[in-house]
Amino acid sequence: MSAVDTAAWVREFAALVDAHATELTALDAAIGDADHGTNMQRGMTAAVAALDDSKPATAGEIAKQTAMVLIRTIGGASGPLYGTFFLRFAGAVGDGADLADFARAFRSGLEGVIARGKAEPGDKTMVDTLVPAADTLDEQVAGGASARQALEAAVAAADAGRDATTPLVARKGRASYLGERSAGHQDPGATSAALLVLAASRALR
Repeated sequence: MSAVDTAAWVREFAALVDAHATELTALDAAIGDADHGTNMQRGMTAAVAALDDSKPATAGEIAKQTAMVLIRTIGGASGPLYGTFFLRFAGAVGDGADLADFARAFRSGLEGVIARGKAEPGDKTMVDTLVPAADTLDEQVAGGASARQALEAAVAAADAGRDATTPLVARKGRASYLGERSAGHQDPGATSAALLVLAASRALR
């Protein structure tokens, strides 16, 4: 996975967040603080600006820089969680150049999110999206799929995970304060995480 690939992923994620910022904020208005879209938009805009300014040389350097920017600029829990994802990804990707390296680094990012947020599948968080995406990537790698096939399958798994958060009662984060009233609403963090996977599919295939 080259620096060019990683930069393209970050830029595509920023573009998708920008396009869906209103949706993300509306979802967060129902069960959170009504700022997920604006927070993610601010953070990803800053991440792209940092790319334009510094031109990191490797995939790991780009992911680490992105992590630091997101931690500084995104409010609430999303900054530390997305920052941790990219930081762990940076540490795992190394000089890797193939789908297996990406899948391994993605898994490491997911493990960082789980460790940081103390969430598990079924808690109605971004973990509900990232776990099926990571599992699917691993399965696709093991089966010898092409990058295009693997990433498209990961998008489908991520979208299914996102949609499955709607009937759940939140057990973590701001939404958990609502108890049973959180059921019936799609989780905004799971939704932005699905955009992260979609961005990878578009940028890395």
